Amino acid sequence: MSDLRELIRDKKRIVVKIGSSSLTHKETGDIDYIRMEKLVRELSDIRNQGKEVILVSSGAIAAGKNAMHLKEIQAESQAEAMAVKQACSAVGQARLMMTYQRLFSEYNQIAGQILMTKNTIVDNLNRYNAHNTFSQLLKFGVIPIVNENDTIATYEIEIGDNDTLSAIVAALVGADLLILLSDIDGLYTDDPRKNPEAEFVEQVDELTDEYLDMGKGSTGSSVGTGGMNTKLIAAEIATRSGADMIIANSRDIGVLHMILAGEHEGTLFVAHEDENFDLPDFVQNLHND
Repeated sequence: MSDLRELIRDKKRIVVKIGSSSLTHKETGDIDYIRMEKLVRELSDIRNQGKEVILVSSGAIAAGKNAMHLKEIQAESQAEAMAVKQACSAVGQARLMMTYQRLFSEYNQIAGQILMTKNTIVDNLNRYNAHNTFSQLLKFGVIPIVNENDTIATYEIEIGDNDTLSAIVAALVGADLLILLSDIDGLYTDDPRKNPEAEFVEQVDELTDEYLDMGKGSTGSSVGTGGMNTKLIAAEIATRSGADMIIANSRDIGVLHMILAGEHEGTLFVAHEDENFDLPDFVQNLHND
């Protein structure tokens, strides 16, 4: 087990996902600049080690709601609610990127933005172009910052959560490690917030149906959209695409350098590359279960 953790040190292309609840103050919903600055510092240091890093960041809708002084999205119809959410995203995504650009520039790093929907992966030409864009940005030493394109995404073309999106990105770019920063320490046999008997799972050697069933019915924080179920879907995509995946607690953003030093933080899902894994087909059928 320890040998696999040691191997994490040698990972070269890393995707890091951080959720809304990790980037915002619970009391106000506004951006937590101290945590964001720590995240940027950690990622910049990973870059300085000669590794390639991609950030999948939530927070656009939360930032937009806050900018427009909306506590909740209130609307008379589903269509109107979607339009309000998309308007919040349009304002918030610009604010989020402006903040990231400013913070990364302090550490002499260049950040770039990529917004994706399900169609980015399902459509062959879109997928080819997205892959080329990522490859070129990484070649230039840029840190791509990825989010779902909430401004245009509707149910039909949305991925729906950034856990899944980050795994799709890891598969698309051939990453060898995906780190999901969450508000939980990793995988448990049951929800530890409800069941004190729940046991922590340090390593998942093979993602069996038993593990996948653990996430069913679990929900995440009120700020984000991902529960444990989305993280296990992400693990399935990542491990079958050849990437190890780690779920770790974002309470201390410094957990990133601990993970990359081979320390036993979070739950490690061991890669099992599946040559028959069809990413576009898997993404196409995401909401069909």
